[in-house]
Amino acid sequence: MRLLIRTCILVVVMVGICSLPSAAAQKLQSLCDLHYPTDYLYEWDCVKLTSKDTPYKIFGKLWQDGLRFNRMDRRHFIAGISIKVPKRMEEIRGFNPMPPFYYEAEKDPQLILIDQNEMFLGAYEYGSLVFSAPVAVGVEEFRLKNGSYRIDTVDPVHESSLYPVEGTDRAYPMHYGLRFHIDKRQDGWTSYWIHGRDLPGYPASHGCIGLYDEEMQAEYYGEPERPLLMDAKKLYQWVVGDNDTGALQRFRGPAVIIMGEPQIPPEQLKPVELPPQLPATAPPGLHP
Repeated sequence: MRLLIRTCILVVVMVGICSLPSAAAQKLQSLCDLHYPTDYLYEWDCVKLTSKDTPYKIFGKLWQDGLRFNRMDRRHFIAGISIKVPKRMEEIRGFNPMPPFYYEAEKDPQLILIDQNEMFLGAYEYGSLVFSAPVAVGVEEFRLKNGSYRIDTVDPVHESSLYPVEGTDRAYPMHYGLRFHIDKRQDGWTSYWIHGRDLPGYPASHGCIGLYDEEMQAEYYGEPERPLLMDAKKLYQWVVGDNDTGALQRFRGPAVIIMGEPQIPPEQLKPVELPPQLPATAPPGLHP
């Protein structure tokens, strides 16, 4: 009996339940209302998107940098949303708000720094930034405390045990998952992961950290037609390297440092329920 109980607990711990689809996240109609420290380094206009707009039409050849600047993916680039458009696009080429050197990590072969104030992640090797990526972070009431954590489990095909994809009964995908914390104070031992998901441009999870995963979006939503933004996969490969088994496994990975908090106007902090969204039928990199 004790063995069975231990086995059940282990399963719950390894599965994790923290992923939250955007259907229960904070819905912001204007990404211009989120304030990042690096916003003040650039001049930008707040532009309301129309049905004819595309990332390329708005940002030109630097469309990926434009999306990174707004911490959003192509699937959320939709009519009615207001976004930040730099007046001089060349200034955000290779956009990266993370420090090029993180002195606290100069002795670590690998370290992941998550700045929730910037809603960006940096991967460091002996203190030097090797790549960075925009992230989706937790809504206020579920956000983890700032501090130091460590990756202890990895799973390239992880799925949520609680939440489905909007408008379907499929488990919400948490592909390229890197577990960095277990909250043992709560029933079920809630697990927190860094994983691929949607990036709406604002806090949108139960505490997990989300990265671009357009491979997943193409499979689950039918868009984009040609996946390009796959930061979750790149971070996973950087952490796991040649030790990937293709399945869930215990893994002693790098430390994860979480700092800061998103700067959202107080009147827009309340979570709201969004209507279910059916999978789309029409089509919508990681910089150092």
